[in-house]
Amino acid sequence: MVAELHDKGWALFPSEAKVAAWAEEARAVALRHIRDPEAQAKWLQCEGTWFVGVDTLPNGPDGAVGQAGPLSGAAFRAACDLYGVLPLHRGQVSVIYPGYPRPRAGENEAAARYRLKRDAAHVDGLLPVGPARQRMLMERHAYILGLPLTPCNATASPMVVWEGSHRIMRDMFAEALEAHPESDWGGIDLTARYQAARREVFETCQRVEIAAQPGEAYLLHRHALHGVAPWGKDAKAPPEGRMIAYFRPELPAGTRDWLELA
Repeated sequence: MVAELHDKGWALFPSEAKVAAWAEEARAVALRHIRDPEAQAKWLQCEGTWFVGVDTLPNGPDGAVGQAGPLSGAAFRAACDLYGVLPLHRGQVSVIYPGYPRPRAGENEAAARYRLKRDAAHVDGLLPVGPARQRMLMERHAYILGLPLTPCNATASPMVVWEGSHRIMRDMFAEALEAHPESDWGGIDLTARYQAARREVFETCQRVEIAAQPGEAYLLHRHALHGVAPWGKDAKAPPEGRMIAYFRPELPAGTRDWLELA
């Protein structure tokens, strides 16, 4: 699986009983927080079709949540073997509902079209900064770990990844950042290079939808271009929607690991 992650930029790990038990408990805990009016007001976007859910899951740094013990499983172990045992932040619980995507508040027509036609494809950590919305490296995640919490069919807005995109993006980041001190990376405008690399990815890399069930888990390379597919016409999910918990722990500050690690 590690070889697959390096080759394709993502890897899907088979179902495990311990991961399924963790997902069942995480789902129950997450639902209580998702239904909180304050959380709804903050995170329910795209005209009610997407609950963004950053920091929604009240897990500990070892992933323990509710009555479930620490997070385990082959995917998490692989991530720890590759990037070290990093403390986990409160998990993001991303929930997609029928009709996604509707325009997000503040999105212009081009952004809404990109969300619909290109799955809102992005590399995590590159955030729009300032009035010009320059793309800058503001967060340095080690990896993206996805843990499905509800059983859904393959067209219920699955995760999308462009295979091999991590290599194209890594080359772009190296060209833009390699010669600069690590402390300066967050102030470098990557917009034009990033947009050009995205175009290359769309032209040359295969778009793959990752349909996974509770008990399974998937790892994405931190440089991989990825997004979320629209809700399909024949999509099936429980009433609480398509729920996935994501962990994206950050690499230690003061290192060049985000650029240089495999």
